Amino acid sequence: MALSAVDARNFRQTQARAGSALPWGCKAQPVTCKLLPVPELPDIAAYISALEPRIVGQPLQRVRLASAFLLRTAQPPLAAVEGKIVRQVRRIGKRIVIGLENDLWLALHLMIAGRLHWRQPEVKLAGRQNLAAFDFRKGSLVLTEAGSKRRASLHVFSGEANLHSLDAGGIDILASDVDSFRQALTAENHTLKRALTDPRLVDGIGNAYSDEILHAAQLSPITLTQKLTPQEWKRLFVAARRTIELWVGRLRSEAAAAFPEKVTAFRKDMAVHGRFGEPCPRCGDKVLRIRYADKETNYCARCQTGGKVLADRSLSRLLGSDWPRTLEELEALKRR
Repeated sequence: MALSAVDARNFRQTQARAGSALPWGCKAQPVTCKLLPVPELPDIAAYISALEPRIVGQPLQRVRLASAFLLRTAQPPLAAVEGKIVRQVRRIGKRIVIGLENDLWLALHLMIAGRLHWRQPEVKLAGRQNLAAFDFRKGSLVLTEAGSKRRASLHVFSGEANLHSLDAGGIDILASDVDSFRQALTAENHTLKRALTDPRLVDGIGNAYSDEILHAAQLSPITLTQKLTPQEWKRLFVAARRTIELWVGRLRSEAAAAFPEKVTAFRKDMAVHGRFGEPCPRCGDKVLRIRYADKETNYCARCQTGGKVLADRSLSRLLGSDWPRTLEELEALKRR
């Protein structure tokens, strides 16, 4: 790859404006990109494990709303659940579902920035982030949401059959086999990253754990689902099952010791997600990334893309044919 001195200088200046030491910052202009961790299947499983010993068998004394935008249903009224005993807590996709007597159900979707906290009984809802409190004798389950956008939601249903409206239809990776997994992901021809995070195809997997799955399977995030060989499908399925089982087990163990107050998609024991610039645990090369909007894809070029550097939407357009397409070209460019 031949880069002129002017091209190399422009490349470095663009990197500096993007606030990144490598060519895949958020945008090619001065901007702060804030990545938001989204609770995924292992996080929801941890919440459920922490809630079961605290609320199952207990009456829900009162529900207090600090934001009218949280409640998305009108019938039955929210007051109908007050005084009812909690019978079970379970998951539908990325929602936490609380089943109460008289076949009443509460469904909480935390979306991007919603979090749950276990507080003292009838704790005061102070501050803009506090959206709701579910009061029990031994404590209050408080829902908070960071930021100004109100995306978290609460639904109230009468009858278990009505819960099906919340199911996007994706398969449960922990209850499927390789054939049903392949059939679901090849229903449409998408990249592996998009397919794994589509709730219509796979249930409960998001940005963080899809990165971990693809790294474990040694597959590129941009490979199309209909291009995989049978052996690659088997590798991907095994990686998906093992990754989710591993993190569900870890987070449930943590939840047994204390309520999971700090749910995050960036964990120190992850292989690639959130580890941009750090060494890949398999080969030692630096973890790379693609950033878009408020999401980030992390990958290892050596392990997953045959050494190919995946293009960033903004900087690759700026450099055009001079974009570094291999790790060797990237290192040569950085030395200029």
